[in-house]
Amino acid sequence: MNAPDPVALTADLVRCPSVTPEEGGALQLLQRHLLDAGFVCTRVDREGTPNLFARWGARGHRSSFGFNGHTDVVPPGDAAAWSDNPFSGVIRDGRLWGRGAADMKSAVAAFVSAAIAIVREEPPDGAILIAITGDEEGPARDGTRALLDWMEANGEAMQVCLVGEPTCPERLGEMIKIGRRGSMNVVLTASGLQGHVAYPHRAANPLPVLVAALHRLAGTALDDGTAHFDASTLALTSIDTGNTAGNVIPGRAMARFNIRFNDAHSPDSLRAMIEDACAEASAGTDVVLTTEVSVSGEAFLTPPGAFTSLVARAVETETGIAPVFSTSGGTSDARFIRAHCPVVEFGLVGRTMHQIDEHVAVDDITRLRDIYRRILSDWFRESASSGAHRAG
Repeated sequence: MNAPDPVALTADLVRCPSVTPEEGGALQLLQRHLLDAGFVCTRVDREGTPNLFARWGARGHRSSFGFNGHTDVVPPGDAAAWSDNPFSGVIRDGRLWGRGAADMKSAVAAFVSAAIAIVREEPPDGAILIAITGDEEGPARDGTRALLDWMEANGEAMQVCLVGEPTCPERLGEMIKIGRRGSMNVVLTASGLQGHVAYPHRAANPLPVLVAALHRLAGTALDDGTAHFDASTLALTSIDTGNTAGNVIPGRAMARFNIRFNDAHSPDSLRAMIEDACAEASAGTDVVLTTEVSVSGEAFLTPPGAFTSLVARAVETETGIAPVFSTSGGTSDARFIRAHCPVVEFGLVGRTMHQIDEHVAVDDITRLRDIYRRILSDWFRESASSGAHRAG
């Protein structure tokens, strides 16, 4: 039996309404294809989140290649604004349309098709591991994290991993992600004493103190960038008092901001910076500044080496484009995998992801399958000739 056509498989996946946290039939569809090809499949659902793990080859093999992706999608928004039903998977004008077409059911279909083709046509001396979650677009607590926890508990390990997130700005082959910035969300609250604007001496106005703290934080460059990362950024997203009266000094004010940080910082160092700014701004006042911090991911890097070069060569061979290594963009599940093994991301053009009329070029889906297949073929061939891959 031949491997599934990646375009047809993408269309079938798009037709599964797997809006986070719904499975929508997507993992069941993939499991049927993988079981038919001899993969051992396990559902690793946790707290209602659907996840699928599949392995071909011996557990614990010295040469193991992993793929990671997600089949959950963001809501389609106003379905009437779409040219077609958001879950139609229709092919028109050389493009496949629907929610998840770009992010990232196409890549899941491509690497599943590539993996099945390899094990059927040139069975490798090694193992292929596939970890697919239904919780990447959601809280991301019980998706890839659950898969990695289960793998550790059951002696499953990827030597390297490729995540199929869309990485290319305009043309397939332009960019490989070898790392990601960290992300920190902060709620900064200033608590004072409410009063009448005509008697400010009887109040403790939290706003000047909050503004002073924000000026210190947002008005100073965090860094100038590092070898593989752009400069870190701090973006104010909200300032609010809840005060609708013009003659009242509020007793409380709140601000929100996000920090996207590179490998010059850690969450602890950024917390210390925020605390120092708050202490300076509130010194000598009766206003108290408090913070709530949540970190959705730390900065990480897979340094250029044997693994990144192998992926880049395969991309250039299939597309004719020499990809650049990048750490740009938001967060992805690679932030969890990086603690398990070296990880890179490569996928389709992501220009329309999360938009109305999300779509991808049909030819790009097929070419992505070919790239993934070449990566697998080259990985296992080099592993056999060298005895073992180095993880770098």
